[in-house]
Parts: sequence; structure tokens; C-alpha cells
Amino acid sequence: MGTNPSVKSSSQIAIRITEAILAKQLAPGTRLGEQQLADLFGVSRTQVREALTRLMARGIVTVSARRGWFVIEPTPEQAREAFEARRVIELGLLRQARVRPVSGAAIRQLREHIAREEAAIAGADVGARSYLLGDFHVCLCECLGNSLLSETLRDLTARTTLTAMLHQSSEQAEDSCSEHVLIVEALERGEMEQAEHLMHVHLQHVESGLNQVRSSDPLEPLRQALASVSRQGTAPETGASSPPGKRPQ
Repeated sequence: MGTNPSVKSSSQIAIRITEAILAKQLAPGTRLGEQQLADLFGVSRTQVREALTRLMARGIVTVSARRGWFVIEPTPEQAREAFEARRVIELGLLRQARVRPVSGAAIRQLREHIAREEAAIAGADVGARSYLLGDFHVCLCECLGNSLLSETLRDLTARTTLTAMLHQSSEQAEDSCSEHVLIVEALERGEMEQAEHLMHVHLQHVESGLNQVRSSDPLEPLRQALASVSRQGTAPETGASSPPGKRPQ
């Protein structure tokens, strides 16, 4: 997350932090020091605290009286709830759009967004790729005419992004982008029911990918370390291997 001279208000700081999360540049559990952020943005600690308070109210950061501010580490249950909320918003907006056709200008905006996604996938900027793939959903929400819900959706997308402890692979990114293309094509044809179905399938794919990341064994490094010790010829922990009253050395 680089500095930016134009970032002066607490709301702009909050936006930058959210963008960094969407770009997977701030991992779950990252400490957000008030003084460091104040130095980075060239603002007062009061403004930084206001920004972090905003993000805490939106469920993106948490605070400890003794330890400070941290990016949240969503539990599996919190991740499930965030995806449920995303489905309610995104599928609901597409359902409403059945009686309100999507404008040509909105379609062009979505296609321009997808072009940026494709360029990021072709390049080496993993952060830009992650940000754009998540931001597609916010862009779609805005194109469907609800800027209020788009802000809520941005926060929910940030929270689901935080459940992915590893970067999305290039293959998964290409699949997500291809599914975005299909959704926009359905919108352009006026097939709103199909667009809703495609979005439902797409969100299922995204959640499934994050579940695979979550299911990885967090104890694997320790498991490997302890396994290597046992292979070094340590004495088995049985009563027969040691004299009475003594423990294995």
C-alpha cells in the first residue's frame, strides 16, 4: 500500500485500506499501526483513528485495547455469512433488473472493466488482478443503479477476500474473468434470468475456491517439524524402553 499525496481525509484512508485488502496486499491479522499509517499518508493520528473506526464499524478491522488495530481474520462461519449476504444483494439486484433494462452505457462500462481484468491476468500484477476481479461485482452493482448497496458489497467482497490466505492462481483468475464475460453477455442480450443464474454459479465457484484454501492444514509446518524429529532415532515412549522410575532422555 503506497503513499498518495491526494489521500488527506479519513474516508480516503479507509478506501485505500479496503483497496489494499481487495488486492490481497494486506493479509488477515495484519497490524495497522496508527503512527505508521499517519506517516505514510502524511496525516494526523486522529484522522487515521477515524478511518480505522469506520472500517471497524464495517467489519473490516478490529481493535484491541492493548495491542492496537488489526485486519480481521474471518472465521469460516463469518465467511459463509458474508457470501450469503453477497448472494442476497447481487442476485436480488439482477432479479430487479428484469423490469429495468441495463443501459448500453452500463454494458460498455462493464466491458471496459473486463478488459482491464484480462490485461491484469495477462500481466504479472497479482494485486491488480485480485482487486479488479473483486471490484467487478461492485461495478456491476453500480451499473444496476444502486450506489448505496455497492458500498456494502465492497465491504463484503473485502471480507470474503480475507478468507483466502493464499493468492488466487492464474487459472482460477482466468475462470473468474470468463464467468464475468458470460454474465455481461447475458445482460447485453437482455437475458436477465440467465444472468442471475450465471452469477449464482459464479459465486458458488468463488466460495468453493476459498473453502479449498481454508481447508488446508494450518498445523502442517508443525506436523512436518515433529515428524522429522521422530525420524532422527529418538527413543520410543514406551515403558519397556526405560528403566523403572526414569523417563526416556
